[in-house]
Amino acid sequence: MKTPWWFLHKTLLAFLLLPVSWLYYLITRLVYICRKFNAYKSRRPIICIGNILAGGVGKTPIVREIATFLDAPVIMRGYKKTSKTGNVGDEATMMARDGLQVHVGNRKSNLILLNKQLSETGPIVMDDGFQNSGIKKDISILVFDDSIGYGNGFLLPAGPLREPKRAIKKANAVIVIKSNKPRKKFKIPYDVPTFYAETKTFSPYSENEKLFAFAGIGYPKKFFNALKNVVGKKAFPDHYQYTDKDLEQLIEKAKNKKAKLITTEKDWVRLPDWAKEEIKYAKLEMNIDNKFFQWLKENI
Repeated sequence: MKTPWWFLHKTLLAFLLLPVSWLYYLITRLVYICRKFNAYKSRRPIICIGNILAGGVGKTPIVREIATFLDAPVIMRGYKKTSKTGNVGDEATMMARDGLQVHVGNRKSNLILLNKQLSETGPIVMDDGFQNSGIKKDISILVFDDSIGYGNGFLLPAGPLREPKRAIKKANAVIVIKSNKPRKKFKIPYDVPTFYAETKTFSPYSENEKLFAFAGIGYPKKFFNALKNVVGKKAFPDHYQYTDKDLEQLIEKAKNKKAKLITTEKDWVRLPDWAKEEIKYAKLEMNIDNKFFQWLKENI
């Protein structure tokens, strides 16, 4: 689905949804407590990279950088698995393309399988799962984007928060992705080690080339703003599965504007083979402060 427009603003609709948010939080807390009684303890260290917002903060590139640094396998649910992504999901496909060992599906089942490899003792990176008390984590890291912050500060569905801001206290560290337009008044309110990361978007085209950009991610505006010379754009719901008709229409719109079609890598891996030959993606490079990796080595 598309990120609801009210997630970033305290609108009347957001306030009307507050009672539903309180009910949502009560249910999630009950599930959290119940799962905790039978939590699984891994033989190998578990490093959880999560968030307290519902998607779109740029967690996947952070997971990729940390797993690469540690040469560690990644476990994840693999959201929106289709035949176009080998039935593992777009995020898993992206990481596998970089040579990472990715295990998709039930996290606990994959952990049990990895722990049976007695010759392996290194850490395992868990993509998402901060709210999953059924698995004990050795290190929990939260990711934020300072252009989004806490959104409107409300819990789902009135806002983007999965749990209140005080949940940050449960984390061992926080990584904040910096932007050119940080959200006002956004700050980490607790004494949690905080590190920073920056992204760079590399277009496969020259700066003079006109671009028609499209994306099906949590906050597509971030992608559009990272590109230059954009003469047209189209946003789709997160993890959107493109049809041939969608792509033919996009190709026609780009031709009408004498522009090149461009998308994100996450979208590109979901395209059919014929479209991958017509459309290119912008490569996203994530640079995390070296102080974080020093902290990580000391705390594993």
